[in-house]
Order: sequence, then structure tokens, then C-alpha cells
Amino acid sequence: MSDLRQRQQQLQALLATCDPATQAIRAGQVSGLEQEHNDAIYATSSFVYASAEQAAERFGGDTPGNVYSRFTNPTVTTFEKRMAALEGAERGVAASSGMAALTSIFLGHLKQGDHIVSSHSIFGSIISLFDNILAKLGISTTYVSPTDHAAWQQAIQPNTRMLFAESPSNPLAEVADIGFLSSLAHSHSALLVIDNCFCTPVVQNPLALGADIVMHSATKYIDGQGRCVGGIALGSNKLMEPVFAFLRTAGTTMSPFNAWVFINGLETLQLRMQAHCASALLVAQWLQAQPQVERVYYAGLESHPQHKLATDQQNGFGGVVSFAVKGGQGEAWRMIDNTQLISITGNFGDAKSTITHPATTTHGKMTPEARAAAGIGDNLLRISVGLEAIDDILTDLQRALAAI
Repeated sequence: MSDLRQRQQQLQALLATCDPATQAIRAGQVSGLEQEHNDAIYATSSFVYASAEQAAERFGGDTPGNVYSRFTNPTVTTFEKRMAALEGAERGVAASSGMAALTSIFLGHLKQGDHIVSSHSIFGSIISLFDNILAKLGISTTYVSPTDHAAWQQAIQPNTRMLFAESPSNPLAEVADIGFLSSLAHSHSALLVIDNCFCTPVVQNPLALGADIVMHSATKYIDGQGRCVGGIALGSNKLMEPVFAFLRTAGTTMSPFNAWVFINGLETLQLRMQAHCASALLVAQWLQAQPQVERVYYAGLESHPQHKLATDQQNGFGGVVSFAVKGGQGEAWRMIDNTQLISITGNFGDAKSTITHPATTTHGKMTPEARAAAGIGDNLLRISVGLEAIDDILTDLQRALAAI
């Protein structure tokens, strides 16, 4: 064994004992004959073999190695391994978007006749996936409140194979009891899937709380600068194999360049999340005191109904704050239009603060009845608190509120 290969193996063994801040920078590095200081972009469609026999072994899965960049690429593998280290998973499967990761989870594990119990407080496109695509394949969904334990129990059917929730939810920061949902799912031979986008593995580790699969839209905090679209599913080797099998065939895989961007984003994830959480709490507290604001939704506030649960499950409260202004859509839009610093966009998790009106953007494809059930009113606004100076963020919000 070469000295370099031995050193690489020693490093990976050491990283298993390191803090997540260190794992986010060093874990899962894949290199060639020489060790790059920074992770490389393997911009290639295919790979060359030493012989026909080696090619056959690789394609047949008899020996490990790269085959074709649709489903094996060293840069993507580094991202998968690094995320797996942060989430405490055996394996990660990277996809072209968060929705692609979710679709791979559902279609990798579910079949015609199966049933899902899902929180109704989820991203609007996921509801479209459930109602317009999975339903056509004979996979049904029942929606419940993420915090109503009795509703979850009552929704279970003999053919329930999966429970799904965002925690905290988008956009109202409702916190699901992951331990309870895990026990409920497992008592009915079902899987629990948790969307961890709002928290990231720095703030919450759903697998450690009992979830079977965790997913991320890497587009959000994993990138951190709104540059690329991507997603990832994480869990045990056994549970990830069907996800990988679907993704390999469907081709909804992550590009090497996007993986490289996400790898570099992870290097600052812990520092960024600490800053996002600190500023978001200050924004939430400030909004609570404003006469134009009807209600603030942020689990870091002691007034939040799941504040204690969030404190127990999470290491912080995230960077997204939602709030209802007094009035309706007109007042909400007027506030948005009178911001000058904050970007008007539907994405979150960016270094730049963003603001959106969920009822007409991120959750606009939901029916009015579904939005009402999820508590998404016409006067609701969502802010992703960025890394700008907190005084500048508050000044912009004050200017906008004054225009209502």
C-alpha cells in the first residue's frame, strides 16, 4: 500500500471521531494518484479501464469503481460521503434536485396500492407530487397536522408504508416529534422520512432521533449562496439501494460541477448556520414587537407551541422566520414591494436575505382549502434571514412595515 493511500485511510478513520465542523471540511474526499488539497471536479462522462475484464467487472458490480457519471462520479461520491458523515448515515444518494431526491425515495420504496401518511405542512411541489403523480400510480396519501399525534395514529392504514414530514415545517416552523413518528412508523412496519432542509445536519440529525431516511434540497443551506440546484437522500445501505437503483435508471442524478459547489458550501456550513440562527432569532423577537405584525412563527421564540420540543430535538432554530401582517394579501405584497435590501425570491438558505409570499409562490399550487388547512394565509410572509449585518436587515424591515 502506498504511503498516500495509507494516509487517506487513516484520515477517514480519524474523521469518524471528529466534530461535524471538521467532517464538513474533510470527510469523504476521493482523489486520484495524487492527493489534491481541494476537491476536484471530475468532468467526464465515462471512465477508462485497464482491460476488458476490468470493464466487465466494474459494469457487473463485481469490483468497486466508477462506471458512468450518470450514477458513479468521484466528485458526486465525495459529496455523498461528506453528507453521510454529517447526518450519521451509512450512505447518501445525490440527485439533481431536492424533488428528484424525494421522487427517488418514494418510487424506490413504494408500489401500487401503498399508502403514505404525510404532514400537510410541506412544500407545495411535494403535494403536487403526491396528488398528481403518485396518485396516478396507485399510491395514495393522507394529510395530517404535523403536531397532532392522534391524527397521525388515526391515519394509519393496513397498507401504510411510509410517513413523511418536514420538521420544522415550511413556512410555519411547526416541529414534528420525530421520536414519536419513528415509533409509530416502525410499529406498523413503515418507514419514516424527514425533510431536514430548514435545519441542516448542523442543527438537527433526524436519523439519530429514529428516522429511517433523511433528505435535503442542497439548493438551500448546503450550497448557501443560491448558485446550484441539487438534492440528496441519506440512510442505511439497505434503504439507499432502492433509491439509487431508481435514480440510476431514471437519470435524475447530480452533475459533478454542482456536487463540487455543494462540497465547498459544506466547508462553511457550521459557521453560516450559527450566524443564520442568531440573526433569525433577533429578527423574530423584533417582529413580535411591531404593531403591524399579527403573529410570528419561529420555534426559537418561547411563545412557539413546540419551543421545548425544538429545543430538545435541535441545536438551534434555523434561519427562516415567517410572520402574518395585519390585513391581507394587499398589505403583505405592499410590505414585500417596499423592501430595498432583501431579495424578493422563493428560495431560502442564501447568504442574502430573501422574502416571499408563500400563498402565491412556494405554496401557490396548493388548493385554497389545502392552504387554509396548513395555516398559510394571504397575509403570511416568509423571510430567510441572511448574513448581512442585523441592523441593516432590521432597517429594511422597518422601512417595509411602515409602508403598510
